[in-house]
Amino acid sequence: MPPPDAESQAVAVFQALTDPTRRALLEELARAGPATVTDLARRLPISRQAVAKHLGLLAGAGLISAARPTGRRHPYRLEPAPIRAAQIWLATLAHRWDDRLTALEDVLNKEES
Repeated sequence: MPPPDAESQAVAVFQALTDPTRRALLEELARAGPATVTDLARRLPISRQAVAKHLGLLAGAGLISAARPTGRRHPYRLEPAPIRAAQIWLATLAHRWDDRLTALEDVLNKEES
């Protein structure tokens, strides 16, 4: 499977981040480090099944991955690369807007002169 282009990866990240439960899971993983489905269900007010469902969506967006299993524990950890890709995509978009606004400002300044 080819790597996703920057826009597709950014879209997947933004879609995953629309849900407050998924954001809470990411925040918990960022705060406390790798954790299993059971660990996360104990820490947050959601069921184990809901945690598993949301982790699957986060993994699909590349935001988390399964860490190395230790015995029967299968922890998940954050993957920062998709967030960086989304930030770069947003920065590129913002830069394009800055260029357009600067061009508009130049035109308006010329008309005032």
